[in-house]
Amino acid sequence: MESIKSIARQAKQRLKNNFWENCKSNLKQGELQAKNLGLNERRVKKYIGVKVQRQIKGQAPDEFYLKVKAMLDEYGEVSDAIGRLTDREYYATLSYEEKQRYTLELSEKYLKALERYRRERDMDV
Repeated sequence: MESIKSIARQAKQRLKNNFWENCKSNLKQGELQAKNLGLNERRVKKYIGVKVQRQIKGQAPDEFYLKVKAMLDEYGEVSDAIGRLTDREYYATLSYEEKQRYTLELSEKYLKALERYRRERDMDV
């Protein structure tokens, strides 16, 4: 857990680096792009807000999402996406029931990542 001093130090650094001014300009630019493209401006604002929150919290990028994004960028939506995303070594160690559960959980994660990918691609901000 971070101390109050380190949190304050990070906030002060953001102020020195014009972080908030950059956020405001990105938000205005996103609104203009949304208006020009006919997208929902509120959704764009929310999307940019989530990106800023992730950046402030210093969250590590989601490795699974990055893997899905790379696959979608290179091959598009493929029929064997779950097979491509499966960890073969781990999968080989599982029992039949565990394999079924793993496949269902992987499928759910893939669908969420695919939804996020489509949302980010549509926003293109």
